[in-house]
Amino acid sequence: MDRIAREEGRALFGADPDAYDRGRPPYPDWIFESLKGSTALFEGARTLEIGPGTGLATRQLLKHGSRPLTVVEPDHRLAAVLKDNVLRGRDHCSLIPMSFEQAELPAGHFDLAVAATAFHWVEPRSGFTKLRTVLNPGGTAALFWNLFQDPDKPDPFHEATKSLLAPLAVSPSGAPDTLPWALERTARESEARAAGFDEITYDESRWSCEIDTEQVGLLYANFSAVQRLPADERDRLLEALMEIAETRFAGRVRRNMTSCLYQLRC
Repeated sequence: MDRIAREEGRALFGADPDAYDRGRPPYPDWIFESLKGSTALFEGARTLEIGPGTGLATRQLLKHGSRPLTVVEPDHRLAAVLKDNVLRGRDHCSLIPMSFEQAELPAGHFDLAVAATAFHWVEPRSGFTKLRTVLNPGGTAALFWNLFQDPDKPDPFHEATKSLLAPLAVSPSGAPDTLPWALERTARESEARAAGFDEITYDESRWSCEIDTEQVGLLYANFSAVQRLPADERDRLLEALMEIAETRFAGRVRRNMTSCLYQLRC
């Protein structure tokens, strides 16, 4: 099975920043409330965000008090959109245009380090170690995801489109019909403890969202396995997915979701 390398995958999402921005559902409010409740996120928290994309989580971090905020985004196309739409005019925000692995970051500096549906693109062993290094004593790493599945519920749209998606490459987030990387709690918590995180908490919620035919196209267009296809092949696949949504689901597709949050405290 063809697998997408982390370095390749990080360069795929910026091909269509508009679809990326419009196609992704927002993160549940409970994630940010939980971070505030644990005092990981507070007014004036020196915050690092890894792989912010177009700023879906960045907006919430700023709203809830992250200041100053440093974002590390390796894709120059996504970084440009992020600067124009979210960071412009905010003197307390800075952007580093490279990967987390490459970025030179001060040790023991940040109160909070965040990765929103991004940390599976970081090599885990070195990534957890670097997270621990950049946080100050008592600091927190918050890793959270929106995942397009609920392992305990059937997904009619996934079943209807499985034959179209089966030939695609697999990203580090996990192969279809397997437990996603983010939900492999034993492995993730073991990696975090090996890096020196003493206190680990985990929370998740199961929910669903309804998207129309256009949103199906936007959503799947920015999946890494779809984005790496040749343009004509990608267009045919998206048209086929949208046709299934329109003709077999009356233009309203319900997707089961799992949102999960790891809080790793030094």
